[in-house]
Order: sequence, then C-alpha cells, then structure tokens
Amino acid sequence: MITLVLGGDVNVQGRATPSEAFEHLDPLLKGADLRFVNLEGSLDAPMAEALSSASIDVVSCANDLTSMASLPVLDHAGIAHCGAGADLDAAHAPAVLERSGEKVAFLAYTSLRSRGQSAQPDFPGVAQAFATTAYQPDPHVMEVPGRPPLVRTTPVPEHLERLVADIRRAKSGNDHVVVSMHWGLPGAELTEYQVAYGRAAIDAGADLVVGHGPHTIQAVEVYRGRPILYSLGNLVFDWPSMRGRHVDGLLAGCMFGDEPRLELIPVRRDADNECVPLAGEEAGKVLRYVADVSAKRSTTVSVREGIASVSGLGA
Repeated sequence: MITLVLGGDVNVQGRATPSEAFEHLDPLLKGADLRFVNLEGSLDAPMAEALSSASIDVVSCANDLTSMASLPVLDHAGIAHCGAGADLDAAHAPAVLERSGEKVAFLAYTSLRSRGQSAQPDFPGVAQAFATTAYQPDPHVMEVPGRPPLVRTTPVPEHLERLVADIRRAKSGNDHVVVSMHWGLPGAELTEYQVAYGRAAIDAGADLVVGHGPHTIQAVEVYRGRPILYSLGNLVFDWPSMRGRHVDGLLAGCMFGDEPRLELIPVRRDADNECVPLAGEEAGKVLRYVADVSAKRSTTVSVREGIASVSGLGA
C-alpha cells in the first residue's frame, strides 16, 4: 500500500518567509508517502524552500509558464520533476520515486502552449499533449440564425501516440503510473480533448490522471476503475493578478493497493492569500459541487464532515 497527496496549480513568489507557504496544509501533507503539485511559473532558490518545507516530493513542470531555469533549482533542492527537460526524451521521461518497496512513475504533459518552447529532439522544453479545435454549426442554426457553433476538440494524433507509448513504457518498469495533465478551460465544462486524453491514459495503464490548468475545480471521473481528476484548481498561488480570484481548490488523497481509495479535501486562499483547509458548511458547499459535476461523469462522490470519498475504484 502507498499513499499520495496531490494538489493543483502552485506558484510561489514574493514571500518574506517562503518556508511558511504551505504551513496551514502541513497536517494534510506530512502523513502521505508522496506529495505532488503542478509548479506553474519560475522558481528561484529562496522560493524553493516553500516546496522543501512542505516535503513536496515531485512536481510537474509541463505547463504554459514553465521556466527551464527552474529545473536546476529543483535538482539542487532534491525535488523530482517531470514534463520538461533538456530535450524531447528528457521531457517525456518519468520521475520515478520508490516508497515501501513500490515504484511510482510520474509523467506530465501540457495542452496549453508554453511561453517557452515545446521540447524538440535537440532543444529543451516541455512535453506536449496539444489538441485541434473545430467549429460545427449548431443543428438548429437554420431555424434560429446566429446560434453559436459547437466547439469540437481532438488530441493531436502524434502527441496522443507518444503519451500512450510513454505510459506503457513507464508501466512496464514500475508498480504505479500517475499522469499529470495541464489542460482545459475555466468553469465546470470539460473539453472533448480532456476526456479523450484522460481515458486514453487510463487505457494505456495509468493508475491515476491528475489535471490542473483551468484554475477552477472540475469533475472527477472513475473510468475502468481508475480516477481522472480533471482539475484540482489552485493551491498555494501567489500571482498578484490572481489575488481574490479562483480561490478554491482540492487536495486529493489517493491510496494505491488492494483496496484503492480516493478522498478530496477542499482548500481556499483567504483574504491574506494564505491557502487553508475548509471546514463546516463552506467545505460542504465545495464538495457538493464536486459531487454534482462528477455525477455527470457517472461517478459517485459522497460528502461527509468536510471530506469527499469517490466510489467505484478498482472495479
């Protein structure tokens, strides 16, 4: 048995005491075997102390604000990373961590174009999982002119093929595979390509898909007995332009083993922009929202005393 705690988008900057960035979340983080977040933005050495103090073990660097300069900072801090590297193969290589004799491989991809550079065979950058967009006329546009078109999105075939091959290779040499996806649009609505990539990852052997990028919470789907967390929202997030916006997020606690479990705990950035766990009715509101949007994905999420449990795992 091995336990993971996973968070969504993290950006740490401008803090007088970086080591205190996750202090309100410490009780939720410290009990796990492994801790994962998506690192969105550059990270300098002083701010790396925030991740180290929170015992963050591994981060995704595959997102639209990746800085290659962060990779040596993470290496120096002893924090594993995936989704970006010195060339294409390095960006697609898993970060593998071992706990209790079991190996967990983490892979990461971005569907949102990086301001840096997508990795090439001889050039640094991030691992891609892009999609194409097409617009289909509304079926009733002849009767009601001006109705907005339907937006159809599809994974780029070669990116999907590489993702599937990466997962199969990682699964062949490790006990568990976690796939991180930076994707989607703000709000509850999922894009078609998110579902396509998420399910393809599970079909290829992933044990868990964890999403982030929209800065809002999205549904959980249990597909073939394994969870797809479409978006965990924001965690610790210090962008000045994000102050007071998209303040809710989730921490996901996952247990791999004969009786897999997945629990969700809501968090919120307060008036001081400190990320704190929610309790009482405020926690209930967030988790009931998760239950409602997940029900549309045929997934049951039960809410009790500020914690949500996801049903159907391992089935």
